Amino acid sequence: MLILSIESSCDETAVAVTRDGRTVLADEIHTQVDIHALYGGVVPEIASRNHIAAIGRLADAALAKAGVTKRDIDAIAVTYAPGLIGALLVGVNFAKGAALALGVPLIPVHHLRGHVAANYIAYTELEPPFVCLIASGGNTLIADVRGYTDIRVVGSTRDDAAGECFDKAARVLGLTYPGGKLMDELAKSGDERAFALPRPSVDGAPYDMSFSGLKTAVVNLAHNAEQSGKTLDKAGLAASFQSAVSDILVPRVMSATRELGYGKLALAGGVAANSRVRADFTRAAEEAGVTLYIPPLRLCGDNAAMIGCQAYYEHRAGGRAGMELNAYASLEMQRRYI
Repeated sequence: MLILSIESSCDETAVAVTRDGRTVLADEIHTQVDIHALYGGVVPEIASRNHIAAIGRLADAALAKAGVTKRDIDAIAVTYAPGLIGALLVGVNFAKGAALALGVPLIPVHHLRGHVAANYIAYTELEPPFVCLIASGGNTLIADVRGYTDIRVVGSTRDDAAGECFDKAARVLGLTYPGGKLMDELAKSGDERAFALPRPSVDGAPYDMSFSGLKTAVVNLAHNAEQSGKTLDKAGLAASFQSAVSDILVPRVMSATRELGYGKLALAGGVAANSRVRADFTRAAEEAGVTLYIPPLRLCGDNAAMIGCQAYYEHRAGGRAGMELNAYASLEMQRRYI
């Protein structure tokens, strides 16, 4: 089954062609990083306008790279939630037009389900059930992946997402947007014991997380140093911050993995690209005898290949939409569109 998939939930416009949920024939991505770096973060209106300008060209490029024509496509898939509403609507409306014109099914895909499916591309042997940590700029949660379309959330952040926390911390350290990669590089030359940062917990919810206190602590340290004229150990603060984020994520995810007993753990989302997070999970999984799956860096960020992969399984389970399909800025991951 050949699927043309579209991803436009934030500031990356992406179009891919995939076969049978595991093989990527083309994955074209247009990034807007340079544009939004001028503002220190994503400007929704600008993101939407750039999606409009890029999406048609990317679709043509993806088909050409895959060596197929429009008539070879068996279905159109699109991210319909969650994300920036204007950005999502660009992709949804393009997908609806394409599906209607080609007379093929339209498959709506939840963005976070797509992140889970990035692991199916990287590891063709991976099958549910397994536990998956999805940590990105907008979401951080622990999922019980019981089946390809049966996914339950067992823990999540109560406030900020881990990726959003990374971007805010990077900004106060004077790093450009997006700050995650730059924080990672800066931390390599710092001492993680330089600053005592909080590792919040949520009473009565052992798998839930909180990052707002950590973000505030970093902001306060940076502002206090600036106001007092002291030199801030930026590398030490970056290293201490990454250590704190990892200490919040790893124990909770490993505990959920032990309780569910699958023996398999996957990571997904932009935060999974962080070297400290990857190293700590690798070590924890080895100690626990758990098989760990971490996507390559190119599949940690937003892309359309992961949407096409998940769409294959959503379609097999009856997930398809008509021209009434709408976009949603927020939507629970465990809800399926049927």
